[in-house]
Amino acid sequence: MRIPVSDMADKPKAISVYTFALVDDEKATREHWIKLLESFNNFKCVAACPTGEDALRVIPAAKPRVILMDIFMPGISGIACTAQLKISLPQTQILIFTASDDPELIFPALEAGADGYLIKQSQPSEVHIALLGVLNGEVPMTSGIARRVAEFFRKRSNSPHQATHLSNREKEILVMLSKGYSNKEIAEELKLSIATIHSYLKNVYEKMHVHSRTQAVAKYLSIQSS
Repeated sequence: MRIPVSDMADKPKAISVYTFALVDDEKATREHWIKLLESFNNFKCVAACPTGEDALRVIPAAKPRVILMDIFMPGISGIACTAQLKISLPQTQILIFTASDDPELIFPALEAGADGYLIKQSQPSEVHIALLGVLNGEVPMTSGIARRVAEFFRKRSNSPHQATHLSNREKEILVMLSKGYSNKEIAEELKLSIATIHSYLKNVYEKMHVHSRTQAVAKYLSIQSS
């Protein structure tokens, strides 16, 4: 039977529900953030692990869309756990979720494959927005963290002219990324397809010898300010 258009229009749209996992050695912290994030109705926790070892055993089977990962845990660290999970779950987004903004931890976490870096002092709404953002191709990172990453790159950079061989369009995209634009917003602003933006980013990664948007932006900003 054909459903009248008017009846279809009245039907509420289904809400997309995304699965997430949380890795933190403090039970109270796990329970607190699971309750808060699930209260937004579009996130559901499928795994909560107290150690990195538990995460490596449980999370691959749960296959969450995104993981919130603490760094400091007994046994394997969150950074090492991130690196191993990225091998078994390359499409899963992993956000470091910790109390430290030490650049000596931030960059190794990004090198390990983390897709963003959040501080536990963040507001629940900020964490919620960050989770949605990383699933949309963004790199959640506060401005303070971004500055620390840039400083870390500035100290480590062995080639001060690594950005000179980027095209003007590639530099333009990097600047927009540094301002927090998503791939979709950049495509709309530049009147290009998202596929074209992805192609530009791939070239940028190869030229700058990095593996993520976060690393590319941080490295570019550090070179610009050196």
